[in-house]
Amino acid sequence: MTDAKLGLLVTAPLLIGFAVMLHRMGALQRTGTIMVATATIVIATFLFTAQ
Repeated sequence: MTDAKLGLLVTAPLLIGFAVMLHRMGALQRTGTIMVATATIVIATFLFTAQ
């Protein structure tokens, strides 16, 4: 596993967790949280398989 793949595996859950925390604080609506999670998973999956 390369450093780039390891970085994707670490940062993707952090981004999703950050979006969930923003949602819990009331700074992000539910649809925004779902969009962040979906976009993060799609981009991370694409980059992970492309390398």
